[in-house]
Amino acid sequence: MVETNDRRLPVGIQSFEKIRKEGYLYVDKTDIIWQLVNRNKTYNYLSRPRRFGKSVLVDTLEAYFTGKKELFEGLKIMQMEKEWVKRPVIRLDMSRAGAEPETLRSYLNNVFRQYEKEYSLVPNPTDSLADRFNAIIVGSYEQTGQQVAILIDEYDSPLQHSWKTPHHEACTSIYREVFAILKADDKYEKFVFITGITKFTQISLFSVLNNLSNISFEPEYAAICGITKVEVLRDFQPEISKLAEYEGWTFDEAVAQLTAYYDGYHFSRRNMVDVFNPFSLINALADSDLKNYWASSGATSLLPKFVDDLDIRLKDFDHSALLSTIIETSDVTGGGAELFLYQSGYLTIKGYINGTYFLGIPNLEVKQALNEIVLPTLSMRKNHDLQSTQAFLNYYLSVGDLPEAMKSLKALIADVPYSNKKLASMDMEERYRLIMSTIFNAIGCRVEVEKMIATGRIDMVVETTNFVYVLELKLSNNGGIDAATEQIRAKQYAEPFNADKRKVIALAIELDDKGKGLINWKEV
Repeated sequence: MVETNDRRLPVGIQSFEKIRKEGYLYVDKTDIIWQLVNRNKTYNYLSRPRRFGKSVLVDTLEAYFTGKKELFEGLKIMQMEKEWVKRPVIRLDMSRAGAEPETLRSYLNNVFRQYEKEYSLVPNPTDSLADRFNAIIVGSYEQTGQQVAILIDEYDSPLQHSWKTPHHEACTSIYREVFAILKADDKYEKFVFITGITKFTQISLFSVLNNLSNISFEPEYAAICGITKVEVLRDFQPEISKLAEYEGWTFDEAVAQLTAYYDGYHFSRRNMVDVFNPFSLINALADSDLKNYWASSGATSLLPKFVDDLDIRLKDFDHSALLSTIIETSDVTGGGAELFLYQSGYLTIKGYINGTYFLGIPNLEVKQALNEIVLPTLSMRKNHDLQSTQAFLNYYLSVGDLPEAMKSLKALIADVPYSNKKLASMDMEERYRLIMSTIFNAIGCRVEVEKMIATGRIDMVVETTNFVYVLELKLSNNGGIDAATEQIRAKQYAEPFNADKRKVIALAIELDDKGKGLINWKEV
C-alpha cells in the first residue's frame, strides 16, 4: 500500500500562510512571482478561469509585500529576493461584494473602514468612496515611507453577476468612481495587481489605466496559475501511485487518465505548456478518484447569461476561432460566446496562425460538464428523467452488455430528432449524430465524431475504460442496418484499433429516417 498519510494536499485552501505554516503541499511558483513583481511594470492584470489559483497567488503576493520572509523558506524566491522590504498592502476581494450597488458599496465601505482604523485616518462624513480610497493610499504611504501594493482579486465578480440585470450600470458607475484613483495616485504605488475571469473594459480599471499590462497571454506567465505536467510528476508521485493502486492502473496509466480529465489548458500562443486545472487535480489526488470537480463547484452558473443556444452550438465551439484583437482586448459583453467560453475556462487555445487563435474544449471534465448541461434541453426532457437511463447506459457500455446498452440508448434518443424544432436546420443523420454524441459525452465516454481513417470516415468512436465502440449510422431510407454493416466490413473500420488493448466492438445502427429514433442494431 502506498503511504501518503504524512502529506497534506491544500484542498480548498486559499491562504498561503496556512499552506506554509501547517505543512500543506505547495507547488512552488515563487520564481515566476518574483519576476512579475520586479519587472518594473506597476499595473498588471491577469485573467484566468475560476478555481484556478488566482486567490492563492494574490495571497502569496500579500505575504511577499508584507515581508513575511519566514513563509518562503525553502522556496525558489529565496535565491532571488535579497531585501524583503515590508510595504503597506491594500487588498480587495471583489467576490465578496455581491451583485448590487448596495452590497458593492457596503463591501468597499467595510474594507476602507478597516484600513482607516489601521492607519488612524478619520474620513469626513461627506467623503466619497473614491476620496477614502485615495486617503488610504496616500496615508499608508506617508506613515510607512514605502510605496503601496494594491491587490484586487476577482475584480469582475459583481460585474459578471449583475450583467443583464437592472443593477449592472450602477455597479459599473461605482467602479468608475472608485478605481479612477489608481492612476491619479501612481507616485504612491509600487505594484497594482488585478485578477479576474472576464474583461469588462467600460470601467476605469481599463479605460483610465491605459498603461495596464495584461499579462494573461504572456509566455513567461503561462503557468503562474495551474499546475504543469512537470510539476505534477515532480510533486505528486505518492498520490498518483495511490490512485493507480486503487484503480488497478500502472503509474503511467494513472498519469494519462489525470491528463485526459484535467489537463489541456493553454494560455499563451508563445508558450503552449499544458496546464492542469489545479482545483480538479488536487481534489482528484486527495480523493484518489476521477470526478467532475470543477463544474460541480458552480463553474457553470453564468453560462446562460453569456451563451445562447449552447445545446445546438456546442459542437461548433469545440472547433472555433477568434481574431487576436478580440480574444486579447475585447469586452466580454460584446465579444461573443466564444470569448466568454475562453475566458471562463470552457475553451482553451489549441493553436495560432497569423492573428487567428484556434480554440477547443480543454479536457474530458469540461466536455462532460458541458454535455450534461445541454442534454436535457437537446433531448427535451427534464434532467431527473434522464439520469437513471444515463447511468444504466454508462454501466452497460462499461461491461459490454450490448442488448441492454442499445435499449438504454433507444430510450434516450426516442423521437428527439423528430420533435426538437431547434434541430430542423440539420439533415436527419446529422441530428442523430449530435444527440448521440451528446449522450455519450454526458456519461463520461470519450467520443470522436466523423473520425477520419485511411479508408474513410467513421461516424462515431465511443471509448470506455474497457471497450472501444466503432459506430456506423444509417437511416432506414439509406440502406439501414445492411448498408451500415457492409460499410464497416468494406472499409475495415475496426482495423485501426486492433493495437488497443481494450476490446473493439463495431456496431451497425439503423435510425428512422423520419426522426423516430433507433430502429435496429447489429454487432459486426
